Formats: sequence, C-alpha cells, structure tokens
Amino acid sequence: MGIRIYKPTSNGRRSASVIDYKAVLTTDTPEKTLCHRIKKSGGRNHHGRTTVRFRGGGARKIYRVIDFKRNKDDVSAKVMTIEYDPNRNCFISLVQYGDGEKRYILAPEGIKVGQTIESGASVEPKTGNAMPLSAIPVGVEVHNVEMIAGQGGKLVRSAGGVARLMAKEGDWATIILPSGEMRMVRKECRATVGQLGNSDYQNVKLGKAGRKRHMGLRSHVRGKAQNPVAHPMGGGEGRANGGRHPCSPTGVLAKGGKTRNPRKTSGKRIIRRRKNNRGQQLVL
Repeated sequence: MGIRIYKPTSNGRRSASVIDYKAVLTTDTPEKTLCHRIKKSGGRNHHGRTTVRFRGGGARKIYRVIDFKRNKDDVSAKVMTIEYDPNRNCFISLVQYGDGEKRYILAPEGIKVGQTIESGASVEPKTGNAMPLSAIPVGVEVHNVEMIAGQGGKLVRSAGGVARLMAKEGDWATIILPSGEMRMVRKECRATVGQLGNSDYQNVKLGKAGRKRHMGLRSHVRGKAQNPVAHPMGGGEGRANGGRHPCSPTGVLAKGGKTRNPRKTSGKRIIRRRKNNRGQQLVL
C-alpha cells in the first residue's frame, strides 16, 4: 500500500494525494446487517442552535458497528474482507465466527483474508488476537486497549496506531501510547495484538478546500479576523492582534485551561505525560 499522486490537471489535483486502496481493500460493499444510518447534526443541539462551530454538510455516511470489546472467547473467527470505513481513518475487517456470527473489527497491519483470529486469555499472542494484558508478553505491540475491563477498547484506535506493553506489576500493566504518554492500566483490560493498518494516512495531502468540506468540516475563521460584533477579539485598526487573551465568541478563555473532569479523570495513573514529548514520535 502507498500514496497515489495524479497528474496535475488542476491546481487542486496538483497538490492532492490519496491512499492506493486497490492494493489493500478486498471489497467496497459493507455487511448490511452491521450498518445503520447516522443522523447529521451540523454541530447543532436539540434546540437547533450551533454548539460546535465549523461543522456541517459533507458526504453521507453509513455507520459500521465495530466490535471494540472482542469478548467472544474460545471461538475462532475467519477474516472475510478488509474494507474502508468512512467513520475512521484505519481499515476494518469483517470476521465470521464458527457459529456463523459476523462482526467488524479494526484491521491490524498484515492481516490477510482467510486468516484465523481468536479472543481469550489462553490464545496465542499473534496479530489480530485479543486477550487481557495479563496474558500478553512484555514488549509486544498492541492496539484497541481498554481503560476499564469489559468497556471496550478506548486507546490506540487510529490509523497506524501502536502501543507497547512495557511492564506488569501486581494488578497493573504499564503501556506506552503513541503520544509518548506512559500510563498504567489494569491487567484484566483487553488489547489486540499488532499495529493498526493504513499507516500512510498521515502523509495524505487534501490539496483543496473541497475535500475538507466533503468531510463535513467548514472553514475556520480566526476571531481577530472578524468584526467586533461577531467576536470579542475582532475589530481594530489595521491588523490588530486581538487585544486580549484568546477566547471563544462568548468570552470563554481558550488557552491553558484544564479540560479533564476531576471526578472522572484517570490522570493519577499516568507515569509520564505526553506534554514532555510534544512534537516527538514514539520510538518503539
């Protein structure tokens, strides 16, 4: 798989690139029993008022129900397809279990059609298999990691994502996330072995504003470029620089505030924060 670059027939095409899907994907028809429509909100709440700016429009999407829990233990499953998912940047795979049930899972790098995968505490730690962290050898690369046992994977779910299990002590396991953050997770939490596919996604260039609109994202206008009636940082003679600390249109400060809920945070389990590694990539 790689990046495809077209002939520069226009300014937008000259700067654009796309993923070469034909080299990886095996079908473009999703499993209908695992799909349903998503109603778009355009960033508006139930009163019709905009609560999230710069959203709206975009191509229609059908949501694929993904099995993040991987809790069907001791039943082998066969990989049927590798597919594109418009709701995420990594690929997904349709697997069929021995009893006939079908589920979608996140497709790790190197998975092949016809391959057999399993879940459970006693399975072999090979690519695509899901198991508790207590059963995974130290040093193995994982993705789709749970934060609470049985909740389903919450960490490392994007294209090319990979974490590494560094240590196990007592009831806790230590993992390094792609951001460089090192944190502790309960050993009974599950993870899937391997690195997620479509790692070239980060190298794609959209090339034109229209492709961003197809994603449902509208143009983002700076506050200081607006009129004073529209934003607290707007107005001024010439290129005025805001005149105050950055804020939202309603005056809420935008920089430096803590966004984690202190009653729900798991920050006390973080050994090394990602802020110390900003701008650096994780070296495994």
